[in-house]
Amino acid sequence: MDSKTKELLYKLEETSSEFWNVSHQSANFINMLIKLMKAKNVLELGTSNGYSGLWIADALKETGGHLTTIEFWEKRQCLARKYFDDCGYKDIATFKTGQAYDVIRDEIKEKFDLVFIDANKQEYLRFYEAVDPLVNVGGVILADNVLSHEKKVKPFVDAINNDDKYQVQILDLPDGLLMAYKIRE
Repeated sequence: MDSKTKELLYKLEETSSEFWNVSHQSANFINMLIKLMKAKNVLELGTSNGYSGLWIADALKETGGHLTTIEFWEKRQCLARKYFDDCGYKDIATFKTGQAYDVIRDEIKEKFDLVFIDANKQEYLRFYEAVDPLVNVGGVILADNVLSHEKKVKPFVDAINNDDKYQVQILDLPDGLLMAYKIRE
């Protein structure tokens, strides 16, 4: 990661409570996982100000991959676009605006190596049902806030834990990060 991107990420960490950003530890884990998997196609639900997306884009720059990121709030996505441009990542990402479920249903047709869910917590189950067919075998679904918002995401956690297509582990990172590895269609 270049120094300009690092500097921006540290600056964005100061506004993490305002933009509900993923923790530094979780973002670093996601970055490493993408590199380890050699992921080429990543979907992010919940762009916010672009903090996690910058970590993802940095890893995808190394793997030669691409990020599709969805955000409901246009103002937040405008910030994210600016930050991506500033860091030289604009060609690595496609930004989509709208309700994540609707965008997935209406606009997303390709398959993904990794899907990162960090949007409306009460919609996690619905997001999971929408992205499941889009995740490659050998791919991963990550979901943030599964411990900090345990009651809101319980239907999702229960559903994915009971889906024999996935091997699931909740990682003890800040706020809780669920990792689900797709082992079969």
